[in-house]
Amino acid sequence: MANHVSALKRVRQTEKKTAVNRNNRSRLRTALRGVRAAIESNDKAAAETSFRATVSALDKAVQKGALHKNTASRYKSRLAARVQKTAAK
Repeated sequence: MANHVSALKRVRQTEKKTAVNRNNRSRLRTALRGVRAAIESNDKAAAETSFRATVSALDKAVQKGALHKNTASRYKSRLAARVQKTAAK
């Protein structure tokens, strides 16, 4: 464990930041699970509704620094394609 005051402060800051990042990632993963479940159940309306919420969660994760913008873009693109396939069925 750290002994210097500055090192102790960094430990405290890291713990807070870790909790925030964990919360953001958890919220994002829950949203992704929801849209994937709606796609699996072939429910077009639920898939589109949860897709919109998931896109919002992805954008917020990028703003918070929990996710890279290209990663979020890739997720959105792939999910949009899957939602479109669900709508076509």
